[in-house]
Amino acid sequence: MKISFRWTLIPALALLLVFAACAAPATPAPQPTAVPAQPTAAPAQPTEAPAQPTAAPAQPTEAPAQPTTAPEATVAPTATALPTAAAGRTQIRWFVGLGTGTDPAQVTVQQEMVDKFNASQDKIQLVLEVVAYDAARDALATQIASGNPPDIVGPVGVSGAEAFHGQWLDLAPLIEKNNYDLTQYDKGAVDFYKVGGEGQIGIPFAIFPSAVFYQRDMFDEADLNYPPHKYGEKYKWKDGTEEEWTYDTLRKLALLLTVDKNNKDANDAAFDTKNIVQYGYEPQYQDLRAVGSYFGAGSFVAADEKTAQIPPQWADAWKWVYDGVWKEHFIANGPTRESQEFGQGNPFNSGKVATALTHLWYTCCVTDAGGNWDVAVAPSYKGKTTANFNADTFRILKASKHPDEAFTVLTYLLGDASLDLLKIYGGMPARTADQKAFFDSLNETWKQKVDWQVFVDGIAYADNPSFEGYMPNYNESFDLANVFLNKLYTTDGLDMDKEIAQFQKDLQAVFDKKATP
Repeated sequence: MKISFRWTLIPALALLLVFAACAAPATPAPQPTAVPAQPTAAPAQPTEAPAQPTAAPAQPTEAPAQPTTAPEATVAPTATALPTAAAGRTQIRWFVGLGTGTDPAQVTVQQEMVDKFNASQDKIQLVLEVVAYDAARDALATQIASGNPPDIVGPVGVSGAEAFHGQWLDLAPLIEKNNYDLTQYDKGAVDFYKVGGEGQIGIPFAIFPSAVFYQRDMFDEADLNYPPHKYGEKYKWKDGTEEEWTYDTLRKLALLLTVDKNNKDANDAAFDTKNIVQYGYEPQYQDLRAVGSYFGAGSFVAADEKTAQIPPQWADAWKWVYDGVWKEHFIANGPTRESQEFGQGNPFNSGKVATALTHLWYTCCVTDAGGNWDVAVAPSYKGKTTANFNADTFRILKASKHPDEAFTVLTYLLGDASLDLLKIYGGMPARTADQKAFFDSLNETWKQKVDWQVFVDGIAYADNPSFEGYMPNYNESFDLANVFLNKLYTTDGLDMDKEIAQFQKDLQAVFDKKATP
């Protein structure tokens, strides 16, 4: 997530932090024309991975002598000269730039954290290295290739980390060696970083569970009960009947909540599809993989890490959305969602959409949605519920020359220091003991009553594997998926089975290309 945002903490600064958050989690690259663009000010896991590193300025072979206290860090357009290690200390480099953390105000706080750590002991010298987001991937790739890697990288989301697939240290031996307590986190958040063939490549830090945002007033006007707030609860209709909270149930509600200029809903034979003034549902800021993953976790690549695949539940999800756009009209099409009237890529925020499924970091971007929205749990599909998950953390490179000392720094950043860092990053603390204070601060910002517990409960339903996980030729594969999603939002009359089959062939062709160096 490079949206500097995604999540915020102290009451006095809560609103400011929400907007700051919206300015930086892994900044996603611009989406194709009609695909909902990730908010430029949004916090969160970048939905799109930046260009794969090609070449970057060489790391200086010699660095100027370093004063006892490291000089204040600034954001460099590319990698800059680093101070030499202080006498008697092992130097650990903390690389920032693949996600949030490059805003000047964030750099200041990060440097304060570095100074506090260095003053607290005399064995390790922590050095902050901040590189502008657009140049960070090239800079890091060059440092690794030249044998001069940093030790710790972050905060970084899954997409940002996957540009360096296979290069992250398995932390399990260090966790065991240091008796590091993983019970301070929800098990689902810990398992999110447990990747087959790679090990425990991360420890939870900032997390962004999913929920259905909904407008109470629109449900009231349509005389509908609100969607469930507890996983496992059924939806209750006003006539007293109940049904499982599934995507079919959400569809039924969305049809009733989609209204034309004559106040006819989408079930009415007289409904005017050319003059819709309110939509029932929006897959808010979901890329193609995210759309699929809400119907069940999966991946575009098979276990051999070479073969392109389309998980059947993802194909079902795409068809569900496509029909919602073009056949049943409860989801806005591309041109509509990009119009000023419907939020210019942020439809729920326009105040003209009844429900939207997205992540906690979206609190950064609902400032115009009115003051009476709330959140409900994600629906199920074929008996299974998946509330996909965005998360940022700090990682240690396999190439680190000092993994033990790097782990010491890592646990510092994830410990009490994390509270100050989460304030500037806008993230929900992964440590369960810190979450109440976080939500208390959100209550200072959002004066209506919001059931934040929905997000906490959603952690147990995180997608694993992550929808943002590894693919061969990651960036080009991601771009291809965006083109396909754009086609779904902008083209009526598609034969979806044929389109999906062709997309899989195109994806395989990208997988088969020699990876970008």
